[in-house]
Amino acid sequence: MAGGRNAVTTRLSSFAVNAAPVPPVADPAARRSLRARLRAGPFARAVAKVDLRIYRLLREHGHDPALETPIRRFSSLGEHAAVWLALGLGGALLDRPHRAHWLRATRSVLVAYALNTLLKTVVRRKRPQLEKLPALISTPTSLSFPSAHASSSFAAARAYSALLPGAPLYSAAAAMALSRVYLGVHYPSDIVAGALLGTLVGSSGRVAP
Repeated sequence: MAGGRNAVTTRLSSFAVNAAPVPPVADPAARRSLRARLRAGPFARAVAKVDLRIYRLLREHGHDPALETPIRRFSSLGEHAAVWLALGLGGALLDRPHRAHWLRATRSVLVAYALNTLLKTVVRRKRPQLEKLPALISTPTSLSFPSAHASSSFAAARAYSALLPGAPLYSAAAAMALSRVYLGVHYPSDIVAGALLGTLVGSSGRVAP
């Protein structure tokens, strides 16, 4: 019996040594969410570590009020996919020969946003809230995965690139997505997942004239 207790103690000690340390997190719910990721399987743990490394890089460096203010304003344009829906409806209004294409593309952006919102309620990952690294912009919910800014932006870039030059669209989409990590409200994996979702859904709305 003593040998069995010693074996269990040894295994628990080994787990405690190998488990990734949890960085200080301000919010208890965010702390639990991050701890669960760091104590999951090897792949999830590796993704969480990369998330933290890139998050800290973008959140701790290159910050100055002269940069933060315009980035915050730019990022706010993507709230609820507003700027992308406005672009699509504006295209439908001004480019009458391709109105049906614009409306289909715009619908795909709306669908990407709706699917993203649904996934957030299922996954329920909390936004990053590391100690001494507060978010620099307000958010409508505390849920993080996937990023709605990334999904709607890349859906728009994919769908609208059949009607407008693609390079500026994808550049704006990437900037919009990265702004969310820079401002401290998303992990990089939130952005990657949102971008993949948006690209997939945006493809359904992409119709060349």
